[in-house]
Amino acid sequence: MTTQSPLILNVYAPALVGGGNRTLAAVHGMEKALPGLRLEWRVTDRRRLSALPQRDAWLTEEATRGEFPMVCNNDERYPVTISGRHRSAYVSPGGRPQLQVHAKLPLDAAVIAAAVDVLEAVAEGARAFWGQATPDGASGDIAEQIAPTLEGPPSPPRGLPALKLFEHIRSPEIPYYLGWLNYWSATAAQAIGFPDPARDSELLSRARRTASGGWVVQLTDTPLDLDNPEHLDTLKRTYERFPEIGGRAAP
Repeated sequence: MTTQSPLILNVYAPALVGGGNRTLAAVHGMEKALPGLRLEWRVTDRRRLSALPQRDAWLTEEATRGEFPMVCNNDERYPVTISGRHRSAYVSPGGRPQLQVHAKLPLDAAVIAAAVDVLEAVAEGARAFWGQATPDGASGDIAEQIAPTLEGPPSPPRGLPALKLFEHIRSPEIPYYLGWLNYWSATAAQAIGFPDPARDSELLSRARRTASGGWVVQLTDTPLDLDNPEHLDTLKRTYERFPEIGGRAAP
């Protein structure tokens, strides 16, 4: 039995150019982080599932065209998906196109226990600048930090700060927003000033270094729930600590 809110994972990486093995590394990493998971099915043009007996070769061929099509586990009771999409230079920081890798998983005890490993594996496999994983229930409020209103700028709920549109952020290494679990590459961590031992002791107590020199930083011990005042306060304090996130720092 899963909870009502899936875990939503997004990482942002350099665009796929000329193939490479980053799509395979992300998929293989996700499977390794969740033993027993096999992502060997695709969705056809007719919205039906089709088995992929030669999945790795198929994904490699798609990557040569700059594509990362959705693969899934074909289990309606426990659906897991991962895919990537091209983000053009016009809607990306610094005018540089990106690959956004998106995954969705049931938020049950097994996924919660493995969530840090999953985010690290997908982000490192994709060689991402940064990424995050957050329960769907909190993702909606976080999205409103960026979405413009009819009156103009964003009007975030719960006293959260308004964030700039992605294309208005000066560098792809700067995270657009925070989540429950945050992946910051070595260059992203440098861009936002993490870690500062004197200021980040609490965050460091729930952080770990990755093989590439990046970090996975967990904001709260349990999945982020913005109805929990302590969780909301932690999220706000972390935004205050890192004004670069979301492009809020003074130029």
